[in-house]
Amino acid sequence: MTDEKFPPEKNLPAGYVPPKVWTWEPGNGGQFASINRPTAGAQTDVELKVGKHPLQLYSLATPNGQKVTILLEELLAAGHTGAEYDAWLINIGKGDQFGSGFVGVNPNSKIPALADHAPVDGGKPIRLFESASIMTYLAEKFGAFLPTDPRARAETLNWLFWQMGSAPFVGGGFGHFFSYAPVKIQYAIDRYAMETKRQLDVLNRQLAETEFVAGKDYTIADMAIWPWYGRLALDQSYPDAGTFLSTHEYTHVVRWAKQLAERPALKRGVMVNKTSGPLSEQLHERHDAADFDTKTQDKLTQA
Repeated sequence: MTDEKFPPEKNLPAGYVPPKVWTWEPGNGGQFASINRPTAGAQTDVELKVGKHPLQLYSLATPNGQKVTILLEELLAAGHTGAEYDAWLINIGKGDQFGSGFVGVNPNSKIPALADHAPVDGGKPIRLFESASIMTYLAEKFGAFLPTDPRARAETLNWLFWQMGSAPFVGGGFGHFFSYAPVKIQYAIDRYAMETKRQLDVLNRQLAETEFVAGKDYTIADMAIWPWYGRLALDQSYPDAGTFLSTHEYTHVVRWAKQLAERPALKRGVMVNKTSGPLSEQLHERHDAADFDTKTQDKLTQA
C-alpha cells in the first residue's frame, strides 16, 4: 500500500521506508560511525591515569569539555589554589571514552568526566559526569561563580540548565546536519537552523538587559553558554555557520561573546585538551600552569 502522506519516492534516499523494527549496522552515523553504537558499557580494559592534583579531569576540547576547563582556569585566576588539576586527553575519535576506567567515572561514555580525590568529607573520590553537574559541584566546593543569594542563584541555574537543554539542538541537530551529515537534507537543516536562531534570539533579548547572562555577575552560566553560543556568534564554530545564520544580527550576544573572549582564563581554558587548530593553541594535557608556556604542541614539535 502506498503511503499517501509520506510517499517513499520523496524520502531520502528515494524509496526508503522505515522498517517495523530498527536494527543497528556498522556504518550507521556517517563520519561518527566508528564510535556510535546503541549499547553502553566498557569495550576495552583501560585504567585511567591519575596525576598529582586532587582534581582529575578526563576530557576533550569540545564545547562541553571547554565549559569545565574554563571554570577551572577561572577558579585558579581568582585565587582558589585548590582548583589545580590534571587534564587528561580523551580522544573520542579513537574510542577512549569506552575504556573501563573512563566508564567507571562516566557510565554514559561522554566527555567531560571529573574525579575529585580530595572531597570535603575526606572520603573516597567522588565521580562527576555531565558538565552542569561538574560545574555546579566545583562552584559550590570553592564558593565562587555561583551566587548564594537565592534569586541570583536560581537565575544562574536557570540559564545553566537552559544551555544543557538547548545546546543539543545546536550541536546534535544544526551542527550535525549542516557540517557532518554525509548528505545535505534541507528539511533537517531548515528545522535546526530555525531552532538555533530562536535560541540566539532568546539569549540576545536577555543580554540586552544584563551585562552577563544571569545578571550583573560573571557566573558558571556564562562559562557554560560561551563555548556553544559565544563561539557561534563569533563564527568560530561550524565552518560558515555564522554567515549562514546571520549571527552578526544578534548584537548583544556578539558584545557579550567578545567581552568574554578577552578573559585570560577563558583563553587558557579553551586550549586544554585541544587537538585541532593552530599548534600554539593546543595543549593536549595540562598538569601545571606553566604548561601553557612550555607544552603547547608548537613547543613540543620543536623540541
